Amino acid sequence: MRVFRAGRWVAAAALLLGITGCTGMAEKLSTGFGLWDSVDPAAQPAPLPPITATVTPRIAWQASVGEAENFVFSPGIDAEEITVASHGGEISWLDRATGVLLWRAKTGQSFSGGAGAGGSLAVVSTLRGEILGFGGRGELKWNAEARSEVLAPAQVAEGLVVVRTTDSRLFAFDAADGKRKWVYQRANPPLTIRSTAGVVIYRGAVFAGFAGGKLVALNLGNGAVGWEAAVALPKGTTELERVTDITSAPVVDDRQVCAVAFQGRLACFEPRGGSLLWARDLSSYSGLAMDDRYVYVTDDRGGVQAFGRETGASVWKQDKLLNRRVTAPQVAGTLIAVGDLEGYVHFLSQEDGSFVGRIATDGSPIAAKPARFDNRLLVQTRKGGVFAIEVP
Repeated sequence: MRVFRAGRWVAAAALLLGITGCTGMAEKLSTGFGLWDSVDPAAQPAPLPPITATVTPRIAWQASVGEAENFVFSPGIDAEEITVASHGGEISWLDRATGVLLWRAKTGQSFSGGAGAGGSLAVVSTLRGEILGFGGRGELKWNAEARSEVLAPAQVAEGLVVVRTTDSRLFAFDAADGKRKWVYQRANPPLTIRSTAGVVIYRGAVFAGFAGGKLVALNLGNGAVGWEAAVALPKGTTELERVTDITSAPVVDDRQVCAVAFQGRLACFEPRGGSLLWARDLSSYSGLAMDDRYVYVTDDRGGVQAFGRETGASVWKQDKLLNRRVTAPQVAGTLIAVGDLEGYVHFLSQEDGSFVGRIATDGSPIAAKPARFDNRLLVQTRKGGVFAIEVP
């Protein structure tokens, strides 16, 4: 992610991140992941905390795909296959059970985000804003135009493909032929954060968070707005102080939909009408997860926190991963999993946040929230390693 504004975004990003000098900042932020990659160099990552392991995760299988460069890639999971993409324009299909390579396509283009998958369709996005839909044995079925950079994986559901661009537009395309069905667009504040925030599709609705702290629910079929709510309201006197962007996907089930904003709040709403249930002051750019009892959030310093679902009461906080560029949490059975900048996946107790296990991957950063499928977790590293992890 980066902070941008014509002629001013480098200085603004430096202030936002507490950086006193801007050497190399323009190059880092113009291509990549901004807040995650460009944290104040004086803020050293906490050393790997010692743990007394009570669970022993193991790598069920691993595969190697192309590197992510300065972008954030995550796998797409379908019924029988896992689709993974790389910045260099390769897209690979892996057997879901074994990780064996089934087939691979080389497009000659540069991809800008992770793969979306569903209904035997795989979707990737290029740096030029093209949306490519692949089917069957890796053949290109269609391509469509978003005309702006897409950093988040597409979501595929109910015969539609929904993508989000960095200029706050949502596009829905027909999954069969790529024809555009609808577009939703909203105006951005003067200063925003370039992020990999995606959308969530649930029970015929599309949920997405935007710059300025707004959460919106749209009708999947036609893009009509069902409701809009404020996760956070801008505060302060300068544009920089007033940045309260939602930079991660919300989480939703039948009971509530929750989202978190950078320099803002964690807030949960009633999913049908958008009525506020509760909110807590919190800043996060990584994101959140939810189970039957708790909402879990990684804050902007790498602390992992748990809040009760009914009232938002604080339950626990794990703060020993400070400045380790911790991903959004993922629920893994009775555990919580997060990745970090050295390619470790840490497992925390849902009850008190204590460390109960850890596993290494290839030593390069895990930037995206771990994915969940069957009884396994799936992570993709910046070097292009794909790891399916089992926890007894």
